[in-house]
Amino acid sequence: MKPIELKTVNAIRILSAEGVQKANSGHPGLPMGSAPLAYALWAKHLKFNSKNPDFQDRDRFVLSAGHGSMLLYSLLHLFGYPLSMDDIKDFRQWGSKTPGHPEYAHTKGVETSTGPLGQGFANAVGMAIAEKHLAAKFNKEDLKLIDHYTYVLVGDGCVQEGIQYEAASLAGTLKLGKLICIYDKNNITIEGDINTTFSEDVGARHQAMGWHVVYVEDGTDTDKVASAIEEAKQVADKPSLIICRTEIGFGCPDKQGKASAHGEPLGEENLQKAKETLGWDYAPFEIPEDVLNHTKEIADKGQAIEDAWNETLQAYKTKYPEDYKEYELWMNREFPVDLENNEDFWAFENKPNATRNISGEILNRLNKMQPNLFGGSADLGPSNKSELKGKEYFSAETPVGSNIHFGIREHAMAAIVNGIYLHGGVTPFCATFFVFTDYMKNAMRMSALMKLPVTYVFTHDSIGVGEDGPTHEPIEQLIGLRSIPGMTVFRPADAKETAAAYTVAMNNDGPTAIVLTRQNLPYYENSGKAALKGGYILADSTKETPDVILMASGSEVEQAIGAKELLKAEGIDARVVSMPSMEIFEKQSEEYKESVLPKKVRARVAVEAGSAYSWYKYVGLDGATVCIDHFGASAPAKVLFEKFGFTAQNVKEKAKSILK
Repeated sequence: MKPIELKTVNAIRILSAEGVQKANSGHPGLPMGSAPLAYALWAKHLKFNSKNPDFQDRDRFVLSAGHGSMLLYSLLHLFGYPLSMDDIKDFRQWGSKTPGHPEYAHTKGVETSTGPLGQGFANAVGMAIAEKHLAAKFNKEDLKLIDHYTYVLVGDGCVQEGIQYEAASLAGTLKLGKLICIYDKNNITIEGDINTTFSEDVGARHQAMGWHVVYVEDGTDTDKVASAIEEAKQVADKPSLIICRTEIGFGCPDKQGKASAHGEPLGEENLQKAKETLGWDYAPFEIPEDVLNHTKEIADKGQAIEDAWNETLQAYKTKYPEDYKEYELWMNREFPVDLENNEDFWAFENKPNATRNISGEILNRLNKMQPNLFGGSADLGPSNKSELKGKEYFSAETPVGSNIHFGIREHAMAAIVNGIYLHGGVTPFCATFFVFTDYMKNAMRMSALMKLPVTYVFTHDSIGVGEDGPTHEPIEQLIGLRSIPGMTVFRPADAKETAAAYTVAMNNDGPTAIVLTRQNLPYYENSGKAALKGGYILADSTKETPDVILMASGSEVEQAIGAKELLKAEGIDARVVSMPSMEIFEKQSEEYKESVLPKKVRARVAVEAGSAYSWYKYVGLDGATVCIDHFGASAPAKVLFEKFGFTAQNVKEKAKSILK
């Protein structure tokens, strides 16, 4: 290692430790131990342009071990990204560009929000999948527009998480040769040495999953790390894992190799000892001129790299004009599609049908209008109706395929789809049974946190699952998803409401969960585009002010409509409000919400085959619910609906009880 390289590595170490110390909060151990790994990648391999962090053909770098965020911030600062020393000094402070864990769309150069261990790795798998798919779609023998690597840095915590195993297994199967994972193996987690909990051979595990594995016994040797990365880049048919033996808190005599270096500041005394050990004789937050010149020289190459790519782009535009136009549409996600005013999109047969079937039909209508749809199911495609007809399945042999077999990997699937979106160029979706959102929830939370317009397709949405029994019958899942800030949950009652759900999803500024039935539902003449408001009057009362308001979503709208007719026969005038999406309804004007749910009508009944918690704000103190706050049972769906009170007769009786 050249002296300037060692000095730059130490600059990364000390700057990271100083940022944590000033904040009196954070994780100095990982940045100090993995600084040589990061330097070897950024200085000798990573393709980037810090003057344009969004350069399309840049390599992606994901810090899956997001608690080591000061490592990333130090790199961004030193290599010329718009992150000042004042930003570094504001680490973990209110309103700063350097939050405790990296946040997408908050700090330039951060490719994804990371922190939940293993998820960044799965995001990286998604990015590599997108790169391979787009390269197969657009690259020509003589002109390659998409030709970059995805690098991800993981720690011992990441590789212990189940999601990392799920995602790595799929990556190996798909032969994602442009995915390179650098494993900072320091053998320390919060509770101490990992040998008490984690003794497996991670390299052998990945080899068994189809990965190329390289070992670097001395993670302080940047030349050996750089050589390992070069070796990995030569293996085109396998993803690569580079296992680098490091020491947490390297350079701090009293902390090096100890758990105490993980998640707390070194302390002023230990910080000073680290500086002495590393030969760092500079004031706090001072970066010597030779280091700045060195990193600037490296960063300045980025503009030439992008300029060369722009020349390729112009040549492509000239030689392949039609492909270029499509490339621009895909990368900008700007298809000339106006779903709301496309009457064919809203046209369906007037007959009962399951909303999962309608969803499949709509997906394939979208597929013709928006050809960059890219997604699939966690081994439930035939049940979820999530296959894009006429399109191949994405695989190592057919990377141009638009359908994805995710396998039975729900958690990884959701995080991979996040990564696919983050890469850019495609519109991703994924599907499974609704009850299995429990496996996916943290990745869905990250979709919402990052405001990623991912579409989640969930079928088999209630006790309507029937004979499969309570293990497969969602009860609390609706309120679980509704509780996630920024998640739009849409549970349609018929075909046209399902079209509304997809219209929302394709235009949303965050994730959309579309929740669908297995069983057939009626076709309602009066449903349709009004559902785009989240809640609307499906069947109104004859009076200006109804006697009672019946509210429902999805399959239970049918019982509300039936109860309205029964009440009418007894001289009680009811309004039926279909509420497919509470989140969208809450965004409407107060005037509109009042027109649908007038405050003076306090007699209200909510009907939904799930937990009642979501509905209390709408039923108020005088209202009632017909919901289910216990687990289901195994029996035909019609039997369960009757046994658990989801009948028009029961809804009628509940309405009458609150009118007394």
